[in-house]
Amino acid sequence: MSTAFEEDICYVILLSPTEHDRRDMDIIRAHVAHLQELERSGQLVLCGPFADAPGGMVIVRAESRAEAEEIARRDPYVVTGIRSYELRTWGLSHAGNRHMGIAAE
Repeated sequence: MSTAFEEDICYVILLSPTEHDRRDMDIIRAHVAHLQELERSGQLVLCGPFADAPGGMVIVRAESRAEAEEIARRDPYVVTGIRSYELRTWGLSHAGNRHMGIAAE
């Protein structure tokens, strides 16, 4: 079931180091290429490592949660097992959608 605010949905991919974590420049370059592909397709919203904790976050736009899941699964960090991921659905609240229809006009 779609909502009036469906276009204001993003997916947050939280990437966390696993016990197999290692600094491998080939994997890092492949991860960056994956991000560049998402950027070219218009799906990448924001991404980057955390400054105060291990891991990082990739925020994407996708047609469905299943598509966002596929984006996360094909990330070279995840494919190689050096990162695990958690996928979250994020509803965007902003003036343009009256903070999800709640703010006074």
